Amino acid sequence: MRTNRRAFLQSGAVTAAAAIAQPQFAAIHTPESTGDRKYRFMQIDVFTSRRLEGNALAVFPDARGLSDDEMQAMARETNLPETTFVLPRDPAIEKEKGIKVRIFIREQEIPFGGHPTLGTAMVLGNLQTAAKKSAAHEKQEIVLDLKVGKMPVTFYADETGHIFGERRQVDPVFGATHDHSAVVALTGLKLEDIHDDAPIQTVSTGLPFAMVLIKRLEALRSLRPNFKRIEEYFSREPVRTDFYYITSDTRNSKISYRSRAIFGDGPGG
Repeated sequence: MRTNRRAFLQSGAVTAAAAIAQPQFAAIHTPESTGDRKYRFMQIDVFTSRRLEGNALAVFPDARGLSDDEMQAMARETNLPETTFVLPRDPAIEKEKGIKVRIFIREQEIPFGGHPTLGTAMVLGNLQTAAKKSAAHEKQEIVLDLKVGKMPVTFYADETGHIFGERRQVDPVFGATHDHSAVVALTGLKLEDIHDDAPIQTVSTGLPFAMVLIKRLEALRSLRPNFKRIEEYFSREPVRTDFYYITSDTRNSKISYRSRAIFGDGPGG
C-alpha cells in the first residue's frame, strides 16, 4: 500500500496516541546499597497503525537518579533499537530550554534519532494532556532538549481528525567525503551505479549518515552491504555512522526520491 510522508508520520502519531490513552507502565528495578529503585517505562510502536509493528521504543518518563552506565545497561536490557530517558527539571528551566531527553541505542548514547524524538514527544504530550484533562485534539508543542540541541515537536489534528506530529530538526552539518571506489567495495555496488555529479558525503541533522546517490532503482533494491566492513570503516567516528542510499529513479511521478537505510542489526528508517 502506497503512503506519503505525511500519512506515514500521522500513522505513527496515532499509534503512539492510542498507546498513551490509557497509560500502562512496566517497571524496572535498579539495585543499590540502600535498596531497590523502581523506574516506570512504556514501550510504544512508532510509524505504524498496527500494534507490535513499526519502530519499537521504550520511554522512561522520569529517569532522575540514573547514572550514564545504568541508562546504557537499561538500553541493552530493553534490546530495542532506541530507549529514551526523560530527566524532568524545574518548570521555569523547561520553559526556557525544553524537556531534557537522552537517547540510547544498545551500544551507546546518540545525540538524536527520528522515531525516538517523535515517540517521546507524543508520550510526554499525552501525559500532559491527561494531567490537565484537556482535549486530545488541541494543538500542542513539546520542546525537547536533546544532545543535539532544542527540538520542538508540534502535534495537532488535521482535517480528518488524525493527530499529526511535525518536528523541526537542526540545520545540516556537512562532513567528510568518501571515495567512490571505497564505497563500492563496502556496499556491493558498481561504480556505474553511483552518480558522478554528487559526492558521497557525511551529512548530519543530529545523526550522521554518508549519503550515497544511486542512479537506478534496481541497484537500490538489490543492495547487499558488507556490514562488518562498514562498521570497521566508520569505527573511528565518535557517533555511530552508516551509509544512507537514495535514488531519484522512483518510477512514480508523485515520488521524488526513494531511499534505504540498511544496518547490521536490520533495516532502519
